[in-house]
Amino acid sequence: MVADVPKPLAPVSNRPFITYLIDHWVDQGIKDFVFLLHFEAAQIEATINKLSVDPKFSEISFRSVCEEKALGTGGAVLHAIGELEIRDSFLVANADTWLGSGVQVLSMQPPCALAAVKVPNTQRYGSLGFSENKISSFEEKSDSMGEGYVNSGLYHLTPNIFDGFKTGDEFSLEEDIFPKLVYLSRLGFVKLDSSFIDIGIPTDYSRFCKWIELGKNNVI
Repeated sequence: MVADVPKPLAPVSNRPFITYLIDHWVDQGIKDFVFLLHFEAAQIEATINKLSVDPKFSEISFRSVCEEKALGTGGAVLHAIGELEIRDSFLVANADTWLGSGVQVLSMQPPCALAAVKVPNTQRYGSLGFSENKISSFEEKSDSMGEGYVNSGLYHLTPNIFDGFKTGDEFSLEEDIFPKLVYLSRLGFVKLDSSFIDIGIPTDYSRFCKWIELGKNNVI
């Protein structure tokens, strides 16, 4: 991997990874972006600012919310809810993961829900269990192996799931919010037939770079 920039800015054919994500999300109908930033926030904001003046994004809104300290995935979302006075449901996506599709189908799914994607080996991620139309369990990585569905990092959420948590506190969506929703049978899902790649390890980062270099003509 690259050590001098945050993962969303990892170079791919002379472009930051996040610019491919933004193009892809715009193609799927997203017009309002909010970036939740802490580590190397200024670098990421500089990249976003360059995009914002591109005529092809003239109808796209780019905003950022910066944290004074790292708040975790849950704390960052709650901080943004407060800063932007969000009242309606919203989508959350990881900025270091490529997902071939899912934005529209998850948007139409009642919140709260996540997008699940099938992988050949779940051991790196931990697998999901299902019961009718709800997530029933999150299997630990150490207990998971073989083909199965994993959490893709794309969510449709509502502000009220953060009731009981304090703005400014550090906590996790995956470890603190989702287990509670599972216990209450409140976490839905959609299963995607989609490409999925997490650039957090060198082999997958290299695989994504090669896919771009080949003009997106092969399957990732």
